Amino acid sequence: MSLRDERLELKEIQRLEGHADRVWGLAWSPAAAAPPMLASCGGDKTVRIWQQSSPSGSFECKAVLEETHTRTVRSCAWSPSGKLLATASFDATTAIWEHIGDDFECVSTLEGHENEVKSVSWNASGSLLATCGRDKSVWIWEVLPGNEFECVSVLQGHTQDVKMVQWHPSVDVLISCSYDNTIKVWAEDGDNDDWHCVQTLDESTNGHSSTVWGLSFNASGDKLVTCSDDLTVKIWGTDLIKLQSGDGNAMWRHLCTLSGYHDRTIFSVHWSREGIIASGAADDAIRLFVDNKDGLVDGPMYELRLKKDKAHDMDVNSVQWNSSDNGLLASASDDGSVKIWKLTSLP
Repeated sequence: MSLRDERLELKEIQRLEGHADRVWGLAWSPAAAAPPMLASCGGDKTVRIWQQSSPSGSFECKAVLEETHTRTVRSCAWSPSGKLLATASFDATTAIWEHIGDDFECVSTLEGHENEVKSVSWNASGSLLATCGRDKSVWIWEVLPGNEFECVSVLQGHTQDVKMVQWHPSVDVLISCSYDNTIKVWAEDGDNDDWHCVQTLDESTNGHSSTVWGLSFNASGDKLVTCSDDLTVKIWGTDLIKLQSGDGNAMWRHLCTLSGYHDRTIFSVHWSREGIIASGAADDAIRLFVDNKDGLVDGPMYELRLKKDKAHDMDVNSVQWNSSDNGLLASASDDGSVKIWKLTSLP
């Protein structure tokens, strides 16, 4: 699909019902999974696994993961192999589920956060897991044989609730965003085998002026998108070659700010492999932004290409593109539903 010259359409293909409370998080299983599989989690303390019956068929609930978490499940993430699913909960634990055949078994429970765990993310190799929470900390766990997990670092740098953590798609660099309005970049210090903050993106670096709710990398990993309670989406860039070589000078820099498009808090952003940024917000809408190559000479300019009003009946808490680049987008809402959308181009 050529994005620049075609009109885009986002068509709802299915509404998935089953959660008894608001749905907070979504995660597509890695591209190796066929047909597509989606995990959703929410305020009803459960995780639901949905799978498409055939390449063009409907999604059905294949499993309900329950009776493990005692409070809201806020975030879920598949390991790169698709064999493990991590779920982060307000009960201060992160559960690890193993996918065997058609069954899911809780094989490990990670404890240590003082209270609500808000987000969970695997690194590219599946050897590390990151969690964050209301206790202002970020934890890095090493994945050991036998479904054992060892905490190798507790990162104290944020001054408020940490909303989200996300590993870079190819390098062991971790990004976190927080209620303290900042984005922090964490990397391992080779000299002492510990992790530390190598950069803070805040208002002094053209960062956000209010809570940063979400972030996402583009496919190549040289750009980062963030969203905030300040009603803006910001694009950041880095020198990927320097980053991959471990060069400490591979800093992130502000490229542009998308403002004037949202009038309520933006909770979620996700970058598709094809380069489309989706946003979900408290105004119940989904928006799609595309890089406009005819924009500013000194940096990328992004344009709003589609706004789907009333995508849900209430806040859109999460938007997630399917990683196989088939135009499938999932969204989750306070209205208790998950929706599957198909992106197509119009002549």
